[in-house]
Amino acid sequence: MKKILFVASEAVPFIKTGGLADVVGSLPKCFNKEYYDVRVMIPKYLCIKQEWRDKMDYIDHFYMDYMGQSRYVGIMHYEHEGIHFYFIDNEGYFSGPKPYGDWLYDLEKFSFFCNAALSALPVIGFQPDVVHCHDWQTGLIPVYLKDRFRGGEFFCNMKSVFTIHNLKFQGVWDVKTIQRFSGLSNYYFAPDKLEAYKDGNLLKGGVVFADAITTVSDTYAEEIKMPFYGEGLDGLMRARSGSLRGIVNGIDYDDFNPATDSMIEQVYDARNFRKEKIKNKRALQRELGLDEDDGRMMIGVVSRLTDQKGFDLIQYVMEDLCSDAIQLVVLGTGEERYENMFRHFAWKYPGKVAALIYYSEPMSHKIYAASDAFLMPSLFEPCGLSQLMALRYGTVPIVRETGGLKDTVEPYNEFEGTGTGFSFTNYNAHEMLASVRYAERVYYDKKREWNKLIDRAMAKDYSWNASALKYQELYDWLIGY
Repeated sequence: MKKILFVASEAVPFIKTGGLADVVGSLPKCFNKEYYDVRVMIPKYLCIKQEWRDKMDYIDHFYMDYMGQSRYVGIMHYEHEGIHFYFIDNEGYFSGPKPYGDWLYDLEKFSFFCNAALSALPVIGFQPDVVHCHDWQTGLIPVYLKDRFRGGEFFCNMKSVFTIHNLKFQGVWDVKTIQRFSGLSNYYFAPDKLEAYKDGNLLKGGVVFADAITTVSDTYAEEIKMPFYGEGLDGLMRARSGSLRGIVNGIDYDDFNPATDSMIEQVYDARNFRKEKIKNKRALQRELGLDEDDGRMMIGVVSRLTDQKGFDLIQYVMEDLCSDAIQLVVLGTGEERYENMFRHFAWKYPGKVAALIYYSEPMSHKIYAASDAFLMPSLFEPCGLSQLMALRYGTVPIVRETGGLKDTVEPYNEFEGTGTGFSFTNYNAHEMLASVRYAERVYYDKKREWNKLIDRAMAKDYSWNASALKYQELYDWLIGY
């Protein structure tokens, strides 16, 4: 039995701020239980809902020397859907209304967490073959495995995998501070280790010292070797390219299933969507006060409203979009200028544009089910999950060819009758608009072709099972069998 431990700062269903939580919470369920014992360790935040905290069992606690003081480390446990979740408890570090907040404090908190997570393993009696670390919050673990935890029998053969979910966030502060938080010697603060541009960098530590590095799509794995996407670490990514591979994320096909989804008006599947999917559109038009028109093309957007997601492109051509025969439904929060821009257009075009400036899981499902197309013009997108949900719900994605979007959405080819969506290459508002209008033409003038696009989209399998097989290969290679 191969033992794997996922260590991360968040995991569904306990705590979630982004796609990272989906990966850490959903992927472990998909491994072959006969051969892999995959467990998860995250902090026990006070902001985890009480109903989950009440279910956790106390296992043990110990005191750990951290930054010259003896600190309490509690270990809680809960088994969810057959997976063992461990929670590292210290209210001094993990209180507060959300998991991240003050950047400097986050650096200290997650340095403590990396120490505590490894120190807890002998206490719980779980000796993983591979510790799979996610993003900068766990970047010190591969370093520690080669440093203070390398002696002794318990840790000596432990391998580490480091997964980059978004290279933009790296855990950077001045060297003195990072050195104090991490407790690492001067040896580690050189340009070929944790130092980057005169600062300390936790993510860089993970990348330099991990036995293998993955990121969340093949294209993103290539892109981060280039200066534009490399966030200052492209040279390091090129140097470590032999150990770097892209494995595309999946989505939980039980949670996102139009045939059983209790949050949508009318369930449907690949066989009957032509008749049933429209009922979701009617219900949403009614609920949001849009013109009730079966034939009108509805474009959905569910996203953080930030530059990274391409909203400057949408802003630039918003007036043009609103002059077309479409409806636009936007759900999300983010930068004030984009929130206000959508509010303005919803006021100006009341039957056409709906601006839902908040986040709601049930509403996101309704939008995936009701929309005809889904717009995602990201500047960069390590993997992206929204386009996978759109494909699952038979909602045709319109995306920019970057990262995971390029890997998962095949552009429509009218001559060969192939493709699952529409895409454009350059980060350019008019190129995006042309792509949207091409989709409109197919939707209005070639209904049969449009329905075949949906057939192909719904036939795609982006469940976690495919990704799990690739991770299994990686673990086997690392462990050596």
